[in-house]
Amino acid sequence: MSQYYTARKTTRLYSPHSRTPFAVSRSKIDLFIECPRCFYMDRRLGVGRPPGFPFSLNSAVDTLLKKEFDIHRAAQSQHPLLATYGLDAVPFAHVMMDEWRENFKGIRYHHEPTQFIVTGAVDDIWINPAKELIVVDYKSTAKEAEVTLDAPWQIGYKRQMEVYQWLLRRSGFTVSATGYFVYVNGRTDLAAFDGKLEFRVKLIPYMGDDGWIEKTLKEMKVCLDADALPSPGDECDYCAYRKASGEVLSEMTGRSVGGESPSLSALSALAHAPAKAARAAKGTLAKKSAKKGSTEKTGDAQPSLFG
Repeated sequence: MSQYYTARKTTRLYSPHSRTPFAVSRSKIDLFIECPRCFYMDRRLGVGRPPGFPFSLNSAVDTLLKKEFDIHRAAQSQHPLLATYGLDAVPFAHVMMDEWRENFKGIRYHHEPTQFIVTGAVDDIWINPAKELIVVDYKSTAKEAEVTLDAPWQIGYKRQMEVYQWLLRRSGFTVSATGYFVYVNGRTDLAAFDGKLEFRVKLIPYMGDDGWIEKTLKEMKVCLDADALPSPGDECDYCAYRKASGEVLSEMTGRSVGGESPSLSALSALAHAPAKAARAAKGTLAKKSAKKGSTEKTGDAQPSLFG
């Protein structure tokens, strides 16, 4: 198994019976919108999507941009990029800034109606003369075309910024509706590499609207509280792969994959059990399946994880 992926998690999972606030990151909100089934399997059952490998060059750009803007944060001076675009703002200086930018910490807010601790790690925050905070996100790419926010898949970028704006507002700050993307585009039109990459840097404004977040958090709560597996997202490649894999394996073996499908409550119990107890419980399910034979369960059975 890859060192970067744990196929089955047994800790930090959602339990409908727990009174402890449950942490939900900005990326998990996006996962729910993209595919409720993948979200449920991740946060309730402990089976998450395999992660993509990190983009090291993008991370390097983020790190260097943060260092660059931190110089102006310390001096409370205007960055030349902001001056070029006529934006009257300086990097926001706050004692929590480092934590707000740290992955797995970030800005945190306890949303009492759902008992979620909503979190999100920002790239940067600026402040204007009206004392409004401005959310900033760094993006990097390398393409010949001009960078924009017009592609359908970039809706995720926009939701990302809106969650950060929402978190800061709920934390008591006055936040500008307009955030900015510092979008850097690697140049490929140069004569040679010469041991360095050069970028064109563009500042793209975006008018955020966080009105969807409250409703979405409540829908996420309903989803996690249910014992029924939700429907997959319309364009979820992961669910399509699981479904196709299950069908092919069933055809090859002439039976439903894994024999009898365990109930979602049993799967949830396995996910929350310690590793040793989980192995014992799975053994019990296997024995039960063997006794009942290999016929596919029908009627009011729970939806198959493969389809």
